[in-house]
Amino acid sequence: MDPRYRHKHLLRLLAEHGAAPISRLAGWLGVSAATVRRDIRLLDTAGQLRRTHGGARRVDAGTPLPALTPGAPASSFTDTARANAGSKRAIARRAAALCADGDTLLIGGGTTTFQLAAFLAGRPMRVLTNSFAIARELLASGSDDVIITGGKVYPAQGIILSPFDTEAVQYCYADRLFMGAHCLSALGVMEADALLIQAGRRLIHQARDVVVLADASKFDRRGGMFLCALDRIARVITDTAAPDAGVQMLERAGVQVDIVAPEMPAGPCDAACAQASARSWTSASPPH
Repeated sequence: MDPRYRHKHLLRLLAEHGAAPISRLAGWLGVSAATVRRDIRLLDTAGQLRRTHGGARRVDAGTPLPALTPGAPASSFTDTARANAGSKRAIARRAAALCADGDTLLIGGGTTTFQLAAFLAGRPMRVLTNSFAIARELLASGSDDVIITGGKVYPAQGIILSPFDTEAVQYCYADRLFMGAHCLSALGVMEADALLIQAGRRLIHQARDVVVLADASKFDRRGGMFLCALDRIARVITDTAAPDAGVQMLERAGVQVDIVAPEMPAGPCDAACAQASARSWTSASPPH
C-alpha cells in the first residue's frame, strides 16, 4: 500500500475509534507493527495524531498543535511545505524518475527536496545529504546507504555544516545534486541565507549534474545572495505555472527545463509527510 493512502487510512481509523494499540492498527491495515510504529512517529511529529504508550489516538478538533520550541511561533517549514504542495510533490516525483538504481546522489535541504525522499525510499542507491530531516526520512523508510555530512546543526536553516574541511562530502562524487533555491534569475541561483550559500557551494563541486527543484514561485522572487551561475545548472524542474519568460531565460542559458503538472493532494496525510521533519527536531528546514 502506498504510504500516503496507508496514512490516510490510519487517520480515518483513529477518527472512527478514537484510539487503538499498534497491534490492532497493524491488523486493520494489514502491515507489520514496525510499519505502524514508523507511521505513527511521522504523523505524530506532524501533529496529525498523538502517539501514546503502545499505540496512538486521534487529535481532537480544536487541539492546538505544539510549537517547535516552548513559546515559539509555528514553523516556517510548515507554512512553506503547505505552499504549492502539489507542485512540489510533482517536481520531486519527476526528479526521482531521473535516478537509476546504483546512483550516488547529493540532496540539499528544503521542503521540495524533502518530498524527494518519499520517492527514493528503499531504492538501491547511495544518498549523501546535509539535511537531518531528509536522512531521517530515508532511514525510516528502509534506505540503508545514507550518509549525512558532519558538523554543527543550524536549526533555523535546517542544515548541518562543518566549520572544518573534513566533512564527508569532500570524499563523495555524485551523479546528481538535487537542490532548491530562494529564486532563479538571469544572474543564476540565489539563496536567502549566507549559511545556505556556504552549504550549497560545498555540494555543487561534488556532483556531475546539478538539478534545481523550483516551483513557479521561485521565478517571482527578487533579491538574495548569489550561489552559482546558470551555466553550472544542468536541469531545472518546475511546474506549469512557471512564467514563459523565466523558462525561456533558462533555456537561453543552456539549462534543460522540465515542466510538470501539480498533483492533487490525496488528503491530510500529504501535509503530515511534508511536515514530519519540522517537528522531529528543534526547528525548520529552509524554505525551498
